[in-house]
Amino acid sequence: MKSLLKFITCGSVDDGKSTLIGHMLYEAKLLFADQERALELDSRLGSRGGKIDYSLLLDGLLAEREQGITIDVAYRYFTTDHRSFIVADTPGHEEYTRNMAVGASFADLAIILVDATKGIITQTKRHTRICALMGIKHLVLAVNKMDLVNFDTKIFDDIKEEFSRITTEFRFESIQVIPVSATEGDNITKKSSHTPWYKGLPLLPYLEDVDVLASDDDKPFMMPIQRVCRPDHTFRGFQGQIEAGSIAVGDELTTLPSREKAKVKRIFVTDQDRNSAHAGQPVTIQLDREVDVSRGCVFTKDDQLQEADSFSATILWMDDSVLTPGKNVLVKVGTKVLPGTVTAINHKIDINTGNTVTADHVVKNELAKCEFSLADGIVFDSFEKNKSIGGFILIDRVTNMTSACGVIDEALQSADRAERLDTEITRDVRAQQKGQQPLTLWLSGSVSENLALAKEIEKRLVARGYHTMLIVNRQGESVQQIAGYAALLNDAGLIALVLAGTTNEDDQATAQEIIGQALLPIEAAANSSSIEEAAGDAVKALIQGQEVKKSLEWLI
Repeated sequence: MKSLLKFITCGSVDDGKSTLIGHMLYEAKLLFADQERALELDSRLGSRGGKIDYSLLLDGLLAEREQGITIDVAYRYFTTDHRSFIVADTPGHEEYTRNMAVGASFADLAIILVDATKGIITQTKRHTRICALMGIKHLVLAVNKMDLVNFDTKIFDDIKEEFSRITTEFRFESIQVIPVSATEGDNITKKSSHTPWYKGLPLLPYLEDVDVLASDDDKPFMMPIQRVCRPDHTFRGFQGQIEAGSIAVGDELTTLPSREKAKVKRIFVTDQDRNSAHAGQPVTIQLDREVDVSRGCVFTKDDQLQEADSFSATILWMDDSVLTPGKNVLVKVGTKVLPGTVTAINHKIDINTGNTVTADHVVKNELAKCEFSLADGIVFDSFEKNKSIGGFILIDRVTNMTSACGVIDEALQSADRAERLDTEITRDVRAQQKGQQPLTLWLSGSVSENLALAKEIEKRLVARGYHTMLIVNRQGESVQQIAGYAALLNDAGLIALVLAGTTNEDDQATAQEIIGQALLPIEAAANSSSIEEAAGDAVKALIQGQEVKKSLEWLI
């Protein structure tokens, strides 16, 4: 079966996006005879003096033809001998950035057009950032209208160099820069004689050849529940699309957020009974026992997905109204929709430089980092691993219009919320109840190297009646998250041993700010010959530096 490439075209107004795709389809003989004839007839009344106006193939709206611009996303499906394609021709006007973001959300690759007579402009940078935000990893920069600059190699090289500079901050896996003329057909389907200095492939052959496949089958199984199917009392199935990994009859699944476990009894792909299924397939799964599952829950075989009721995120605000802290919205992550509130706007992102800008509001088409609080917890993953539950949209609660799209950066701690719930049962009361001074032993450096040491210290503490909890950062969580956990444990009167997995002094300072004076950085002595000796050396150094910890001298 031929591989499928989903791509978008984007760029500024009148950069030639629709013309490029239209010419590609026309020249590659990918049109039906009636489409080709209709294009030739429509072009007689077009803007090119009777010459074929290839943009008419994609600009179908009357307003688009009258104004000569793309307004809505136009999708085209076509197949060559080597590959199948779905292309979304997206608008270039800033007013329709929302439409461009919608097109980018489905694509594996983006063709960003630049007018050779204008070079890189603000809209080019905005669309590049949106592509990065939406998780697109492969770019083609099509430097269009090269015929208007006499195919000047210096102009092309200058644009290529500038684009390279603005993309250094993003993690694109491939970037190909191609000189083209959308109207004349240079380097669209075959190499142009006007650009002997260009050694790469023309656009269509490059699209047929580029490898964008990142197999989701190799990832841990994950499926958001879209619907519970209950046709009668004998059958209860859970429907959704497998977003990652594979599943087979007999596999054990974990249901989030309830964390109930059950085994797969049957798998249906459409109405066919199957033994297994893989990423990209819509399925109905029947379990071997009853579990508490509804729309918005998540099936997984990997217990590493995160849950939170507050998070920070990077968003593209697409609403005409102004976003301010305190705004109430609906937040849709995967198949889950929850009421939420924008609790803070951390900063905006300058489109031209990428620098952060302090802000107390966000207007249409601006990128910003914000914080959200939800009415209930959600299950999510990093956007890199799972787009379906790593990204989200904001929905206006009055108009039901999509107001923003974004990606979740990290969960936020609720330490402040826990402190506000304290009454007469204070941190000191809990500490006195346990007969110990709450503190956090912060072990910097490799988690694997320090794990045995932390276990030995905890074993000695527990043997003498101290109440402890060991925190291991195996998931690459942020210092803020790990320090927040430790602070909550200290508030409960516990001694927290933290394997932070970091040696960065700034990170330790951040942890100190969150945990306070209870934070005690410790290190194993370099000349220790055993775990027991290292534990003794570490605690000895701790006691010598902290006079309030005399009660721990027995560990030396």
